[in-house]
Amino acid sequence: MHVAICGGGVIGAALAYELTTRGARVTLIERWRIAGAASGKSGGFLARDWSDTTPLQPLAELSFDEHQAWADRLGNPYGYRRVETFSAAMSSRRALPARGARDMATWLAEGAVNRARLGTAATTAQLDPAHFTTTLADAAAAGGAEIIIDAVTGIGLDATGEIATTVERAGGAAIQADAVVLALGPWSLIAATWMQLPPVYGLKGHSIILRPKQTLPPEAIFAEFEDGDGDVLTPEIVPRADGTLYICGLAGADAMPVDPARVGPEASGAEKLRDVTRALVPGLEDADLIASQACYRPITADGLPLIGPVPGLRNAYVATGHSVWGMLNAPGTAIALSDLMLTGKSPRIDLTPFAPDRLAPLDPADLEMR
Repeated sequence: MHVAICGGGVIGAALAYELTTRGARVTLIERWRIAGAASGKSGGFLARDWSDTTPLQPLAELSFDEHQAWADRLGNPYGYRRVETFSAAMSSRRALPARGARDMATWLAEGAVNRARLGTAATTAQLDPAHFTTTLADAAAAGGAEIIIDAVTGIGLDATGEIATTVERAGGAAIQADAVVLALGPWSLIAATWMQLPPVYGLKGHSIILRPKQTLPPEAIFAEFEDGDGDVLTPEIVPRADGTLYICGLAGADAMPVDPARVGPEASGAEKLRDVTRALVPGLEDADLIASQACYRPITADGLPLIGPVPGLRNAYVATGHSVWGMLNAPGTAIALSDLMLTGKSPRIDLTPFAPDRLAPLDPADLEMR
């Protein structure tokens, strides 16, 4: 079976990797570069039980467990490790009442109040998302997958208009395939103008990566920070295995561009994140700024991903809309969709809650990009 996967983010790369391990022929088409968008700029935080009691629970549990298995199988060149996870709060205007144990995340500032333990090494982990995604793409290529850098411009159908047969692209001949998967992240919004798909929107967020002079322990922090004006920010602070420190938690307002290469941070975004981090983590004045960046995470109207057949078409599938949990749920998505395409069913994950036809299709008049 020849599967053409549109999109070189973590979902597309994970699917390419999983399919090649099962003997499928894969062509992966990416417009700009592998892990060029959110898959290269997210936090890489993983949680096994944060989706409990929601439709995502089985997908999160399978995916979290598979992350360990994949790291073992691939040699873990991307810094996968288990972490302790805490919530904390701090105000630059007032002293907060002490809550929680002071032995949690002792590297935070004295004025930071530990609130609760959110996860242990049994339930939370992290990885470098860019390296994870490129590792999967490289492993797929080593297994025979072809990777093409080009813009996908449409999906070709047979004479009946009901069966996907080709992927049309800007820079070369159309790619013939037995099955087509759209894993375009928030740019799936463009694909929804070609076929009956619900809208997938881009939620913009800023992040920075610092390199402190001292290595911080494997503890992830989800904080609330009140600045001098009374505004409350919710930074996420994640030390990585390579010694860097990843910080996110500042939203953006720019419309998503058609070209992912044009995505960038907005004015003062990095400075604000760095100021908050310096207040929460002492000793960062001389930390090197490695990256100041922004990305758009794909979200749907009900917050659940789209995983399954494209409505009204045969041999066409979609996998997107994972919001902030794309890095976590990539393995389970790849396994479930591979099962569905290769065997006609998905025994390990019930994909019914993620069926694309549960939501109304996009009205092209609502499309706003630049």
